[in-house]
Amino acid sequence: MRFSIVVVSLNAGEELKKTVESVLAQTYSDYEIIVKDGGSTDGSLEALPGDRHVKLTKRADKGIYDAMNQAVGRVRGDYILFLNCGDYLADNKVLARVAKAAAFSGADILYGDLYRRQQDSVDISPGKITDFVCYRNIPCHQVCFYSRRLFTARAYLTRYKVRADYEHFLHCVYNENAKCYHVPVTVCSYQGGGFSETEEHKSEAAIEHKEITEHYLGKKVLIYRFIMIITLQPLREKLASDPRFSGIYHKIKGLIYGKKAGG
Repeated sequence: MRFSIVVVSLNAGEELKKTVESVLAQTYSDYEIIVKDGGSTDGSLEALPGDRHVKLTKRADKGIYDAMNQAVGRVRGDYILFLNCGDYLADNKVLARVAKAAAFSGADILYGDLYRRQQDSVDISPGKITDFVCYRNIPCHQVCFYSRRLFTARAYLTRYKVRADYEHFLHCVYNENAKCYHVPVTVCSYQGGGFSETEEHKSEAAIEHKEITEHYLGKKVLIYRFIMIITLQPLREKLASDPRFSGIYHKIKGLIYGKKAGG
């Protein structure tokens, strides 16, 4: 099994079916879809396509990261991708392109680019994972294909309620010496408005970010905080999220990062 696509759900309605169907539409067939449901009562499970690739497990959980950890215990693929309900694979050749990159790169983490539907723009991931990238903005989990060994070594730390995926990425880079490789492919069509983006969780996310970065990056965070201030990070964040300016902002960022795969 090459890929395990993990989708966690709880009363996700039609979005669960749409997410699963975006995977079933792939031209590449060596994958499984693990749907981990926390006890839906809205009929979304009954609407799932009856396909051999889809494997459903139902069990109560203590939140999204606990649900993801439970799902990882069932995967058989070489690489794991986590998709949220409402997020879709960008086109039907995503897995084929990533499989090709996996074959020659030997990477532990393959990551691509993100299409943000709300802003109608493509967020280009950095060509290399540097310390500053790890501080500022790592690729989101919807575009990262993780070697299964990285979760066998250690799963998400559920004490982090908002940024456990961020912490795990840094753990993989700094503790597991994971080799990362940028695949110049738009992997995910991202719905937006996720758990970590809500106003309710922004302050908690900031606290967790501070703790995580200080643990992995030490005193370097002081330099990076200064850089963020002088480069007008709050303004750039507003431009990136505003549909009127997001497209041109991400195009400029893409030119800076470049489309070349590597690293």
